[in-house]
Amino acid sequence: MALFSLVKHYFPLELNAPLLYFPCLVILVLFLFNLRTRTSKSKSNLNLPPSPPKLPIIGNLHQLGLLPHRSFRTLSKKYGPLMFLHLGQAPAVVVSSAQLAREFMKTYDLTIADRPQGICPKILLYGCTDVGFGSYGSENWRQKKKVCVNELLNLRSVQSFKSVREEESGDLANKIRDLCSSGADSVNLSELLIATSNDIVCKCVLGDKFNTDANTRIGELVRKVMINLMAFSVGDYFPSFRWVDSVTGLLPRLKAIFGELDDFFESVIEERKTMMKKRSNDQSSNGKSLLDILLQFRDDGIVDHSFSENDIKSILMDMFVGGSDTSSAAMEWAMAELMMNPTKMQKAQEEVRRVVGNKSKVEDEDINQMNYLKHVVKEVLRLHPPTAMIPPRLTRSRLKVRGYTIPAQTIVYINAWAIQRDAEFWERPEEFIPERFEKNDVEFKGQDFHFIPFGSGRRGCPGMMFGVAAVESMLANLLYCFDWKLPTVNGATAQHIDMEETFGLTVSKKVPLYLKPIPYC
Repeated sequence: MALFSLVKHYFPLELNAPLLYFPCLVILVLFLFNLRTRTSKSKSNLNLPPSPPKLPIIGNLHQLGLLPHRSFRTLSKKYGPLMFLHLGQAPAVVVSSAQLAREFMKTYDLTIADRPQGICPKILLYGCTDVGFGSYGSENWRQKKKVCVNELLNLRSVQSFKSVREEESGDLANKIRDLCSSGADSVNLSELLIATSNDIVCKCVLGDKFNTDANTRIGELVRKVMINLMAFSVGDYFPSFRWVDSVTGLLPRLKAIFGELDDFFESVIEERKTMMKKRSNDQSSNGKSLLDILLQFRDDGIVDHSFSENDIKSILMDMFVGGSDTSSAAMEWAMAELMMNPTKMQKAQEEVRRVVGNKSKVEDEDINQMNYLKHVVKEVLRLHPPTAMIPPRLTRSRLKVRGYTIPAQTIVYINAWAIQRDAEFWERPEEFIPERFEKNDVEFKGQDFHFIPFGSGRRGCPGMMFGVAAVESMLANLLYCFDWKLPTVNGATAQHIDMEETFGLTVSKKVPLYLKPIPYC
């Protein structure tokens, strides 16, 4: 029944679902029964890490749950911080402690440098030719990562885009003021944050932002990509039964999302090509968007001439997926946690308003003086890491960890969400306490393995500084420009905020965040 609920969650059909799901599952069980004999004796003799009891054929899939990071933590409390799972025919290990995370992402970093290239990322990410899921070490992958880091994601580039962050964060405040002037009792802050995050990425990556309707649609598509990158695919766990993904509607859904975003990128690339031909022959990259630089590098032969437009689009997809939805999700959680903790909200606002003074806008130089605001962002990243489960790795060869053998081609899940709520390292770990960082110099840059919201090692998130800078800018502006209250519902003030999650590559709020802004003079 648990498996039926899981499949139903990830495959929402418009047809008479029970009549279709049941035969699919029955056929799947009947045909897969014979696959049990394929497990080799040598594998069964390996000293594998502890594993929960599994069912025939499906293994531990029924224990995955709709929020796997929470399911995995519950299981790890019983079976240990290194746990072996049989997800259908796919072997996997789950890492749930800082010490083991250090071993995997530092000692064995190269051995687990690959990513499992599942059906969902292959469709949505141009055959996994992007930076995030591409094969580690290939020449094409190296070129892409080098361009992304050198031209957009390093400290120099992040600082160069401060005017974009300041302008778009200011525009966000202006939109909210306009809504207040129109008499709105509350605003859909989630929607506004997604739009602003997209605007920042659009201007930095594409050189321009788009009209409100187009921007809203792009934001919706990017969030769908984030959710569906981790969607349950029968073909990933039972390769012989990939056809089931077509029957359930997963493949058509993925292709529709990809097709719409691909068309968008195609139109933007053609438009930028036309503009570049009309522009003067400026060889410098100053003031240019990442797309301008990519097109120029290809024309000048700085990147290989085999660098196709799909390669360019795969980079654009990474920038939107990694830079837009993660930032807006972090902002949602930040505002929700501050609303649930009024004394923390007051403390953060007092600091922001003291530093900014009577200026008309918040500037990057101001944010550098806001220590408590930075502690708030750190605490949000601890409680709600952008990727609760660090994007999975794949073992290249067999390795031994703590006396256990991990077979080659085993998926490695590192549960950052569980590690960052470990009472061994964090006092009152389930509570929102930004003050914990006042005397704790722990950083999220991948060296402190009990605080790894952006991963670590060779496959750590290269967009960490870009994303954090955007979050700090938006948050400072919202705290400076407005006081915030819970909205009125049926004549009474709401008493709480729904903190339910939606699982995907980014774990975001399931219910949009509606708040009542009060302009601050």
